[in-house]
This record gives sequence, structure tokens and C-alpha cells, in this order.
Amino acid sequence: MRVGVLTGGGDCPGLNAVIRAIVRKGVQEYGYDFTGFRDGWRGPLEGDTVRLDIPAVRGTLPRGGTILGSSRTNPLKVENGIRRIKDNLAKLDVQALVAIGGEDTLGVAARLSDEYGVPCVGVPKTIDNDLSATDYTFGFDTAVNIATEAIDRLHTTAESHMRVLVVEVMGRHAGWIALHSGLAGGANVILIPEQRFDVDQVCAWVTSRFRASYAPIVVVAEGAMPKDGDMVLKDGSLDSFGHVRLSGVGEWLAKEIESRTGKEARTTVLGHVQRGGTPSAFDRWLATRFGLHAIDCVRDGDFGTMVALRGTDIVRVPLAEATAKLKTVDPKLYAEIGVFFG
Repeated sequence: MRVGVLTGGGDCPGLNAVIRAIVRKGVQEYGYDFTGFRDGWRGPLEGDTVRLDIPAVRGTLPRGGTILGSSRTNPLKVENGIRRIKDNLAKLDVQALVAIGGEDTLGVAARLSDEYGVPCVGVPKTIDNDLSATDYTFGFDTAVNIATEAIDRLHTTAESHMRVLVVEVMGRHAGWIALHSGLAGGANVILIPEQRFDVDQVCAWVTSRFRASYAPIVVVAEGAMPKDGDMVLKDGSLDSFGHVRLSGVGEWLAKEIESRTGKEARTTVLGHVQRGGTPSAFDRWLATRFGLHAIDCVRDGDFGTMVALRGTDIVRVPLAEATAKLKTVDPKLYAEIGVFFG
């Protein structure tokens, strides 16, 4: 049996660990052959492949990014995209496909499996941790650790100059990275997409912090919005899945704080550093287990499913269920940490 593997969407620490586990177990225990598709859904669309075998994945466990490359190609928006994918899979004798990605990549896999009969298995990947069917996605732990370390380092420079430091982290629709890193890093204000924020309240918390002779750290997710405003965009362009490019809420907020409080405010945008580089031990562990269970799904012919973490167990859930809604921060959880604001 020949199995195809692809990685789609933003790169993420742990992708190579998944690929490695799929290939190692698939070759050693099931005797499968593997074909890697380059650059997400562009690979099967264009028949762009790379051979995957045990030598190809050796030494990749601690490596960030993806050896297969990635893109945000949406085959559902390409003329004859589905037919081209099916024709290329048949031509390459690929009998099953493992798609590793977030809501967009897995949404395509769900439709291919449910509507077009393409045998797909999904593996959840996103640093945002916003897929509702799994307790955690790999990449999230690494992103939180990187953001927390940055916040730790920013405390000392903020206090040296007694200025406000606004830290912008990733999180388009869900504030999990901001929430976890902000709490772990001792931030004085945490702003997330799920709760519109009042700029005057933020300024009040900042002023309160200065009264205690400490310099405040404000952590804001890129998708956070003020009560009387809209999402801050880098530009008006959309990707093939209809997403706008986010960037700038941190800089906007720093200017508002400075003009309203008279205190100097600076911005640090962590950006892609959050999802680059070496994956954490937890992400290597989780990604490896996902890969092992994903190839078991292929062996069992259990297509149209995604592997997911529930507690400490890896379970299988329908792809359609996994991509039906996002997992966002519960208002009760956000309110729980409010005692640390200000």
C-alpha cells in the first residue's frame, strides 16, 4: 500500500515528528510505501512529490518547520481542483492520504473524504490550540514557552526604563497563547479575541501598576479588538481560505496607552518566532503519538477521521466534527485570571 502525506497551513514545531512516526511505523510494522506531497494541497494538485522512507525522516525529530514544505493552497478554490487531486493520486498509486494541518487543511480533507471518496486521515496541527475535538494540538506548547520566555525577559527592561511594554502574540480567533503565556509570564493585562477590551480600563490597569512602582506588561493576541473598533489588519488582502492578514494591534494599543496615560509605551511583536525552531519535549511527544495513531487509522481503513488527545489517550473523531467549530477561551476561565490584572 502507498500512503501520501502532506503538511498544510502555517509551519509548526512538531510537524517533522509526526511525519517521522508515520513513516517509521508504517514501513517497519505494515510494510507501506510513502509519498510526500510538497507544499500542502499544492502537492497533490500538481503531482509534486518527494520520496518518504526511513532514511528521509532520520534525525528530523528535533527539527522545526516541515521537510515537506507547506502552503495555504485551497484546492476547493482551484478550477477542477478535486478532479486533479483524484487523478494525481490514481496516477501515483496513492491509496490513502494523511493530512497534517489546522482547520483549513483538515476542512479540505473532510470534504475530500466525505463528499468525494478520497481516503483521508487527519492530524491536528496549530499553535493556536483552537481545534475543538482535541484537548491540545502540537505546536501550542512550544509557542507558549517561547512567548513566556520573551515576557520574562521584557519585565527587566520594562522596569529599567519604567515604561509600558505591549507584547503581541499570535491568536486570530482564540486567545490560548496570550492566556497561557501571559499568566505564566506574570503579565499585568491579557487581551484576547474572545473578549472585546475597553482601552480606558486597560489604561487604568496600567496606571495602577505604575502606582505600585512596577512597569506593566500587556499581552495582546493579534485578533483582539477594542469595544468600539475593529480588528487591526496588516492590509486588506485575503488568502485562499478567506483569511485577512493580521498585524498591528500591539502598536495601535501602545500608542493609545501612551497618549492617554502619558507613560512611554513600546511594542514587541513576537510573530513567526513563536512557531519557528525546535519543538518542546511535550510537542515532540504529542506529535509522535499522533503520527503513530494516524497510520493505525490507515491500516484499519478508518478514513474520514482525525486523531485527537483526550486526557492522556489518543482517540479518533470524525474529521467533520473536528473542523465544525473552533475551541475558544471560556469567559469563566478568562474571568478567573482577572485578579492579576492591574
